[in-house]
Amino acid sequence: MSDNNIEKWSTLKEVQEYLGVGRDTMLQWIAKRNMPAYKVGRLWKFKLSEVDEWVRTGGAADTSEPADSQE
Repeated sequence: MSDNNIEKWSTLKEVQEYLGVGRDTMLQWIAKRNMPAYKVGRLWKFKLSEVDEWVRTGGAADTSEPADSQE
């Protein structure tokens, strides 16, 4: 069986570094913004492809402040 197509699970810390955000922000996104995350025992695990798609579709957008740019 070839594992070339199997995506590695990422840890909370790895995704924090990947996105450049803090632990508290990540936990809030999981709880309030449906960030794709999976609890494995006491640990959170992520698929970067799912996180990327969530970000692209506006999941991480800051909705508490008005947009900086005007179109």
